[in-house]
Amino acid sequence: MCLYTNNLNSILEHINSPKDLKSLHQKDLGQLAIELREFIIDIVSVKEGHLGASLGVVELTIALLYVFNTPVDKLIWDVGHQAYGHKILTGRKDIFDTNRQFGGISGFPKMKESEFDAFGTGHSSTSISALLGMALSAQLQGKIERQHIAVIGDASIASGMAFEGLNHAGVTNANILIVLNDNAMGIDPSVGALKKYLTNVKTGTAKEENIFECLNFHYTGPIDGHDLPLLVQQLKQLQKIEGPKLLHVITTKGKGLQKAEENQVTYHAPGKFDRQTGELQKKNGAVEAPKFQDVFGKTIVELALKNEKIVGITPAMPTGSSLKYMMEAIPERAYDVGIAEQHAVTLAAGMAADGLIVFCNIYSTFLQRAYDQVIHDVALQNLPVIFCLDRAGLVGEDGPTHHGVFDIAYLRCIPNLTIFSPLNEMALRNIMYTAQLGLDHPIAIRYPRGRGKTLNWQLPMKKITIGKGEILKKGTKIAIISTGPIGNMISDMLIDLDEPDEIAHYNFPFIKPLDSVLLKEILQNFEHIITIEDGSSINGFGSAVLEFANIVGINKIIKIFGVPDNFITHGNTQKLYKKAGIDKMSVKKYVQQFL
Repeated sequence: MCLYTNNLNSILEHINSPKDLKSLHQKDLGQLAIELREFIIDIVSVKEGHLGASLGVVELTIALLYVFNTPVDKLIWDVGHQAYGHKILTGRKDIFDTNRQFGGISGFPKMKESEFDAFGTGHSSTSISALLGMALSAQLQGKIERQHIAVIGDASIASGMAFEGLNHAGVTNANILIVLNDNAMGIDPSVGALKKYLTNVKTGTAKEENIFECLNFHYTGPIDGHDLPLLVQQLKQLQKIEGPKLLHVITTKGKGLQKAEENQVTYHAPGKFDRQTGELQKKNGAVEAPKFQDVFGKTIVELALKNEKIVGITPAMPTGSSLKYMMEAIPERAYDVGIAEQHAVTLAAGMAADGLIVFCNIYSTFLQRAYDQVIHDVALQNLPVIFCLDRAGLVGEDGPTHHGVFDIAYLRCIPNLTIFSPLNEMALRNIMYTAQLGLDHPIAIRYPRGRGKTLNWQLPMKKITIGKGEILKKGTKIAIISTGPIGNMISDMLIDLDEPDEIAHYNFPFIKPLDSVLLKEILQNFEHIITIEDGSSINGFGSAVLEFANIVGINKIIKIFGVPDNFITHGNTQKLYKKAGIDKMSVKKYVQQFL
């Protein structure tokens, strides 16, 4: 396999828009598919990103852009992991090497990036509702010739929101086509009764009526999603049929790269790899601190082996959250409920109501999708569910759809809910241990993507006191109050200062309840107060400190370092910290003016 840029005689070289694609003879589309796969593999092997999903829909991408008149016809990809080929064929080929890089194109469809990106999709299962909205709008505005197409995976269509969209669409005459990309995979293998049903459809053993026909969809399939002539033929036929339609295509995630086909979970987003063999790039051999997700995953197994009431829940992220360790060790007490965050939270509430100790592990940005359930089903009833919010803070290259920067702000206002952000791996272990001993309230434990700093982290766990802060460094003039792992950056910064004795550093892992005794002491004794967090500066930890100062009647200038009131782009985390103004140099510069 050669690098695309050296292959000047390729078909892909001359494709800069769907208009160029439509000028090809249909017999040339197969060669284009080969080149498009090579192009994706060449770039992602070096630049990293989501691989398997886009490889699996290469033929489908080509067929859709060949048949339909985008961007006039609206094409939505659900989720954006599938859209690399779409981006390359719609004018972004020459800048695709900037994919997910700071200042480059997004790893997901983005309306502001291209007119061919009809709707932004970073979270799953939104496409059907958005598409139906566009189709109904087209009817009202007399755009009766416009086509509307959504490509949704079998894991995503099992989500409640997708079914809500299907349920509504089935009683309309909206001109929509749902393409069900069935590869039995999300990031992890698909789960649930719908997966079983689709398997029966594929094998011809389904005895009941077709579920999509029962929802008033014109159903076609299942067909081979890698057969380009068949795809083009079916799409052209479906163009002529009015009303809601569903095309069921069977694909292989990772198609065209043997390693990606054989290990679909790893090659969803494999990091750097050899573009010819598919072998993952080997690490330098240095011993690394663990990922926070692995600290969670291994700790819950350790606790559950001693406490039979402990259960774990994740909505379709057993690998990403590392609940996979519990699913392997104690499968009867670990539940992957599919892409169903609302269900996951209320399932956890039901279990907690019946006396189980429930660890509900959800990415911070995904918990947004279950906000009502957190309030109505958990907090209002004061059920001691233990929420473990992975990917809290700025997450890097996945960008604004995945940055977990709003959890403090949207959770802090909920009564009965404790919020904890550990400084390090041991603090995460200790709060998990404390929570499973029995709490009177629900708790949200938020921790970041990536690795910590502690090599020797599997120490004996100990109970910690709810609501207690700690002094990390004493000082005389300036107090810096941090919450979460960003406190480690502050500790490093203090080493570099010329007059470190004037600066005190406090760690407040409990964002709610605050350590009122310690905080009042800080407010009374220091001239300058600085707070820092890796979440929204509006209604975040710093806001909580300001509110407390107002309640106790202490008038001090309190500088809040947090994520500003705008959506932070994608890119390297260090660059994003700098852009958000919460990096080491920004804090250091502010501090030095008082020294």
